[in-house]
Amino acid sequence: MTKHTLYGLKNCDTCKKALKALEAKGNEVIFIDIRKDADLEAKVPHWLKQISAEKLLNKRSTTWRNLSKAEQESALTKQTESTLIANPTLIKRPVIETGKKVTAGWTKDEQAEYL
Repeated sequence: MTKHTLYGLKNCDTCKKALKALEAKGNEVIFIDIRKDADLEAKVPHWLKQISAEKLLNKRSTTWRNLSKAEQESALTKQTESTLIANPTLIKRPVIETGKKVTAGWTKDEQAEYL
């Protein structure tokens, strides 16, 4: 049995699907609410070492669309870490950690990796 830590939102359908699928495969999954319980000041720098900013940023979110073009450009280039910490809903969900591996999102690629 593999231990997974899933960072997401309780009302996020993608997070719910990922959690259900991982548990169905017999994995131990710890769910951490990315807005309320995650230590983003510690986690975001670690995630950005494992995943590119392009992959970690959720550019389909309302939060992203509400940023100005200058803020979006800054988030993609020099202020990624601070922008993600200040706006947890900009983090693509779910973020899944297993030991040293970190992934973001629940596409077919991530599903194939875990299931």
